[in-house]
Amino acid sequence: MTVAGVAAMGVGAGALLMTDNDASAGQSGEQQTSARETLTIKCPDVSIRLTRVPQQARPTVDDELARMDSQVANAYQQLAARGTGADEDWVKSRVLEPLSTQRRTALIRITTTIDKVASRPQGLSSLASCTVQRDSTATTNAADGATPASGSAAPASGGATPAAGGATPAAGGQQPPQSGPQKADFVDIRSVRPNVKKPALTGNASKGTFTTRCGRNENKHLNSDNVIAAPGVSNGAHHMHDYVGNLKTNAFATDQDLAAAGTTCTNGDRSTHYWPVLRLRDGSDEKDANQDGGGKDANIGRILRPASVKLTFRGSPVTKVAAMPKFLRIITGDAKSFTNGTANANASWSCTGFENRQLKDKYPLCPSGSNVVRTFNFQSCWDGKNTDSANHRTHVAFARADGSCPQGFRAIPQLVQRITYKIQPGSAFAVDSFPEQLHKPVTDHGDFINVMSSRLMGKAVRCINNGSKCG
Repeated sequence: MTVAGVAAMGVGAGALLMTDNDASAGQSGEQQTSARETLTIKCPDVSIRLTRVPQQARPTVDDELARMDSQVANAYQQLAARGTGADEDWVKSRVLEPLSTQRRTALIRITTTIDKVASRPQGLSSLASCTVQRDSTATTNAADGATPASGSAAPASGGATPAAGGATPAAGGQQPPQSGPQKADFVDIRSVRPNVKKPALTGNASKGTFTTRCGRNENKHLNSDNVIAAPGVSNGAHHMHDYVGNLKTNAFATDQDLAAAGTTCTNGDRSTHYWPVLRLRDGSDEKDANQDGGGKDANIGRILRPASVKLTFRGSPVTKVAAMPKFLRIITGDAKSFTNGTANANASWSCTGFENRQLKDKYPLCPSGSNVVRTFNFQSCWDGKNTDSANHRTHVAFARADGSCPQGFRAIPQLVQRITYKIQPGSAFAVDSFPEQLHKPVTDHGDFINVMSSRLMGKAVRCINNGSKCG
């Protein structure tokens, strides 16, 4: 591992992703900063390995997992602040070894806690050590624009291409070093070939839909908690979330709190929907510039309110759907997929008018008159027993390619969260993320807690199974 002299210059505050007509202007002055390799911290994700945690042990385990996330975030910030001075010996002795020691202690506490009430988990100690990971996209920031997504064609004439490198933040703006994203994380949507495929419908398909309207977070319900993955922990996400639906959602909300809360949904649905905010990287500060989840966690720029939010439940192409249980929790996508790998990634980025072209690991550059679109297609198969699981994944599953559920799972209404944003063509933007995830588009994710009444859920299931369009 040779890291001497390596630093990062991403698309930061004050930068614009300009059109071809503006490209020559972007090669001079503050926007001539050269792109260099970006480093981050990569640690094994303990939460994914913990598939069985007894209920009695979960509060302590959740606290330890959240503490480990904070340790990784702090180690990344230390590495980022060092910049070009981060030689191999310094990284090993000052960052990686202390981090591994902290994680080893946390893993011992997790193992001991579970061992008191159930079989002792094996192999956790092997997850203590972390490494440095390079951001390969940082080395592809050629002056001729972003690298198209895999399988895409050459950029269309006149398409937007990012300016070279990053820019100095506007006065008063914060730009934590190595905060990302890179120019090569963006691609002109017109250069991407259509890639959306849908399974064929059978005679027993449930063809209806149920739509619930919950607004665009006009009341600015925002926090950096994650009540599903880090219950009872303030700033458990280390990035800001947008919320619609249930008005009481935060880290400390119980099922009883959610059931008694108000809602922004027009049909009385108290369900919770949330996702990381999108920020404009134009050099402007948000109110959280010096707060946890915001600037302190390398999330900078002005938070964008969605132009539209559409929440739709749809059926299965091969069978009727069963009702979701109340308080079912589902996370789709992986907030740590840049370092974890893409096994659980489920990001889908596009532009209005081009939604037959979905991007997983690139941000879309949309032409004039077209809005940025984020689409979260949730798991549509349930194990029939559990409303959650220790790793928040194994109680639900995605349907197979033909639309059928894996053995042991049953079809439930599939939630689709579709969020759009009006963003000036060529403007730099980024999704909030854990600091060490560098705001990569592949880390996008959506969250849902079902708090529908049995009456409303019954209506949704009937509409879907009868082929009606309701809501």
